[in-house]
Amino acid sequence: MWPGRTSSTPSEGYYRPSLTVEYDEDSAGGDWDFFSGLVRDWERAAWLPPEVARDVRQVVVRSGVVLGRQGGAMKLMVWPFWLGLGGPMGSGQQFMPWIHVDDLSGILAHALEDRRVAGVLNGVAPAQVTNGEFARALARSLSRPSVLPPVPAVVLQALLGTERAVLLLEGQRVIPRRTLQSGYTYLYPELHTALRDIVS
Repeated sequence: MWPGRTSSTPSEGYYRPSLTVEYDEDSAGGDWDFFSGLVRDWERAAWLPPEVARDVRQVVVRSGVVLGRQGGAMKLMVWPFWLGLGGPMGSGQQFMPWIHVDDLSGILAHALEDRRVAGVLNGVAPAQVTNGEFARALARSLSRPSVLPPVPAVVLQALLGTERAVLLLEGQRVIPRRTLQSGYTYLYPELHTALRDIVS
């Protein structure tokens, strides 16, 4: 049996923001705040109980920050960096799980087409980067400086509220262990190639 195959309900949720903990598909989720509760409810709605599903193969993909040319996170980030006003948030040491939109759609197609795939897949790239590393890489891809000091935590908390600020300030170190075990081959496993495709 393929290592990721499971017939039981996955551990629900959303990985708790942390500067130190590493998560994979088998890590426990939880209900820490509004956003984690929202993800929990989504997964509960998507995941059929065994007595209903029986032989139905089920897959849940948990995505990171999706990077692409059209809209999404990049739409919010590119212009400040293009103007030379971009930089890290908080300490910049927090991990930022990311994925190119082509890889996210590729993982979904892979899950649909390969009947061995079941359970939870982390829809994140294998290359883990911190927020500070992401900021420097994005600035380089745009041929812009990244010299501004980090945005202080207190400013983010004032602008976004505590719950949303925690997501940005603590981040999550998420590994796509089961996604890789399933045989999916990433088109953009490294951040610099993903950004080069997006901003070129």
